[in-house]
Amino acid sequence: MIIECKKLHKEYIADNSVVTAVQDANLSVEKGEFVVILGHSGSGKTTLLSLIGGLTIPDRGEVLINGVENWQQSDEDLSDMRNSTIGFIFQFASLIPTLTALENILLPLSFGKHPRGDHQRALEILEMVGLQDKANAFPSQLSGGQQRRVAIARAFINQPDIILADEPTGDLDEDTEMDILNIFRKFNEQGMTFVVVTHNTHLVNTQKDARVLEMRQGILRDPGSVQAGNKDVLETA
Repeated sequence: MIIECKKLHKEYIADNSVVTAVQDANLSVEKGEFVVILGHSGSGKTTLLSLIGGLTIPDRGEVLINGVENWQQSDEDLSDMRNSTIGFIFQFASLIPTLTALENILLPLSFGKHPRGDHQRALEILEMVGLQDKANAFPSQLSGGQQRRVAIARAFINQPDIILADEPTGDLDEDTEMDILNIFRKFNEQGMTFVVVTHNTHLVNTQKDARVLEMRQGILRDPGSVQAGNKDVLETA
């Protein structure tokens, strides 16, 4: 298994009460799988993704990436794993405003011990997301959808084994969304592993081989099958 979560549990204190974001979640993902986790806003799916990626420490439970438990590593090794093994697509673009689109994509290379991407690859990825003419544009000169596409391109620069994506097509128009999902499919066919959290059934419908799970009130479960248009599962808060 490339990803294995065992009894993951995470709680927060909010307004003097305990909120259980993730409740004893178990998840095993094989290399090359495309896993989609559907759920309401606030269901805990973003927290689960953060736990898998080694960005948040669980209260209890384990996360193993390629057989190595996240929090048994040194800070340096954990940082190297996040940089070289995982590509993150966050819910917000989170671009550096003083860097151009091309420089934002290249930024992860600055932190890696063994960078596998390069300037030419960054230009190729920019072309894949339809922004080949925006390489020298700053984030303030880009629309929200264009910024999102830069953030998506950035996730692929180190040729990671795993992509963790949080609502990756949330602010894209329908045509651009299809372009991005086709890129996901291309990389997935090449063996890259995807774990995507979303409320968008369209993503499920376009990824025919995806394994679909459901997140509800912190509980991760396999619903068997999720039908497009199931508002009870997919309606956002």
